[in-house]
Amino acid sequence: MTHFNIEKKLAAKNENAKFSIIIPTWNNLPFLKVLVESIRKNSSFAHQLILHINDGTDGTLEWAISQPDICFTRSIDNIGICKAVNLAAAQAYTEYILYINDDMYVCPQWDQFLWDDIASIGHKFFFISATMIEYFDTQNPCVVVANYGNTIESFNEAKLLAEYSQLHKNDWSGSTWPPNIVHKDLWDMVGGYSVEYSPGMYSDPDFSRKLWYLGVRYFKGVGKSKVYHFGSKSVGRIKQNKGRDTFLNKWNFSSGFFGKNFLRIGQKFEGYLPEFELTKMQKLNNFLKKFKWFF
Repeated sequence: MTHFNIEKKLAAKNENAKFSIIIPTWNNLPFLKVLVESIRKNSSFAHQLILHINDGTDGTLEWAISQPDICFTRSIDNIGICKAVNLAAAQAYTEYILYINDDMYVCPQWDQFLWDDIASIGHKFFFISATMIEYFDTQNPCVVVANYGNTIESFNEAKLLAEYSQLHKNDWSGSTWPPNIVHKDLWDMVGGYSVEYSPGMYSDPDFSRKLWYLGVRYFKGVGKSKVYHFGSKSVGRIKQNKGRDTFLNKWNFSSGFFGKNFLRIGQKFEGYLPEFELTKMQKLNNFLKKFKWFF
């Protein structure tokens, strides 16, 4: 049996906080400390910090209790990303929910560039991501490839801080992956992350699809807002769900089709995305994919 909210701590409300930053974490304390410290020293604004602690038997719970600016929820078991971010987001008191993974490091002014973009939009119907710097090339058109280490011991923070602003990346289309930010009203309207994807694979494109269904057409990756990603430090420790199949069965087309044709992931950002209507052939091809899923 999985237990929710066995532990819960609220921090004093900061009236100046811009974002409510939700961080799901699972026995990853060394990386979590690096992330939180980078938020504290490299942010242009104050923010609300909210953890969801899965398990936390590596010292994460005791550390979080000792941090006066951190609030958290905790489950005894590892309940995965979807349930974790939803529990954390329920504690948010700012207008904007920003989801970030615990194996990241935010570069200076990361939040300033996000805030500048939000301020220029003038409404709440948007979904925006920062740009990840990754140490290995996965052929992801939305990231910058540069190696500053993939462990705490090998992390070259000084080199990253000296060079991050020179790692040019154009604004790109197709916000999906964290770090991402959305207005709290939109988060509430779509119900956060869908728990049928637990523990979490393919929940990111599903969240974008739900926003699209709601009417959002502004999906932007901000090139100047940079975050270093150490690489998925938790995915390899879990039994992964078949999220690809769940997405296809739920939306009647694949996540890859959605990313390429609706979101235009990785292409140069050119403003609001146009409406997209499937052709008869595309509908047939997607139906055949779904038919194959059943058999």
